[in-house]
Amino acid sequence: MARTLISSGSTFEAEMGYSRAVVQGDWVFVSGTTGFDYSDMSIAPDIETQTDQCFRNITAALAQAGASLRDVVRVTYVLPDGGEFPKTWPVLKRYFGEVRPAAMMISAGLADPRMRIEIEVTALKGAH
Repeated sequence: MARTLISSGSTFEAEMGYSRAVVQGDWVFVSGTTGFDYSDMSIAPDIETQTDQCFRNITAALAQAGASLRDVVRVTYVLPDGGEFPKTWPVLKRYFGEVRPAAMMISAGLADPRMRIEIEVTALKGAH
């Protein structure tokens, strides 16, 4: 079974030695993804915009892997301030309202204080 590495072009990947996603068979493992816009390495100050950008980044990685958000079976949300989680719910519902993957939210520090959320997903191609 071939292993494929997916890159977003983010400087973080090269600096830390990881892939945006790894494809193993029909499984796609997308690394924790933040709200950075990788085209210019900018990040919005609010959690809602960051959450939307996380999903745009994740969608791009899944597409490179031949998958989509509809294939996501597991999602983990990490927020430095768990009290902000309800602010993300409208965005989460927009992307996952029909998919409804198994989910977990963890409150923990992130690598950069500008980061308000990080999202990791696991997808199984053809799961929908």
